[in-house]
Amino acid sequence: MNVATILLVVMWVYAAVYFIFLLKDVIAHKDEINNEKLPHNIIISLVANFFDTLGIGSYAIATSAWKFTKSNSDDLIPGSLNVSFAIPICVEATIFIKKVQADSLTLVLMIAASVVGAVIGAKMVSKLDITKIRTVMGVALILVAIITLCKINAFGPFGIIGTARGLTGTKLVIGIVANFILGILMTVGIGLYAPCMAVVLLLGMSTDVAFPIMMGSCAYLCPASGFEFIKSGKYHRGAAIPMVISGSIGVLIAGLIVTSLPLTVLTYLVCVVMVVCACMFFHDARKAAR
Repeated sequence: MNVATILLVVMWVYAAVYFIFLLKDVIAHKDEINNEKLPHNIIISLVANFFDTLGIGSYAIATSAWKFTKSNSDDLIPGSLNVSFAIPICVEATIFIKKVQADSLTLVLMIAASVVGAVIGAKMVSKLDITKIRTVMGVALILVAIITLCKINAFGPFGIIGTARGLTGTKLVIGIVANFILGILMTVGIGLYAPCMAVVLLLGMSTDVAFPIMMGSCAYLCPASGFEFIKSGKYHRGAAIPMVISGSIGVLIAGLIVTSLPLTVLTYLVCVVMVVCACMFFHDARKAAR
């Protein structure tokens, strides 16, 4: 078996253990579960993961949808993202990770770095109060909107065309540190895909190499951080399992049926929504602080 196959096998064994852990937690707290607005959450997960597979990203879309529909408590949003989207991201990685050949050492080390970062980030975020979480989510959405606009306009690192399939020496160290930081940021709602692609391009690697690195990173780090959020109970228990199922369906529809859409205008619209939603988080945080 090659490295890509080994990574996928280990990923799904890990995902199975994670899902059992999640299921046990949901069952153990079934009397506390609130299923209010469950249809909203099912649709949000399906749509967010559908567009994640097509390259827009799921975290910002889901965060904005939850804020506007009030179908998830603000303090549970970071945990809900990492807990409920972990399995759909594994499905996504399965579809795409074997399509691109990347240097094995670079791939494994950058994935491992993101996982360590996510575990540390989840421990920190699960202890934040709602005012701090609202502020962090607002900042996260602004940053994601800026990065997304740079990406669709090929601005900055996104305009660089590299050819390398992997990294060595100082560049490898930079890549590992960068993905470690991105793993931390993933737990507060800043999706890893676009920033990871920027790092890959800045370090001189080919654009397509970003896909196995960023998808592999997310497929491993989401369950890793998800364990921490599940243990602390900082996620939407009532909608978690349904969102896992609908999110996986969204990925399959996008990855195996639709494959591509004219997304430029929609991406601009999503950026506008992200900024508006960020302002709402800032307003609520300031109001709560008073």
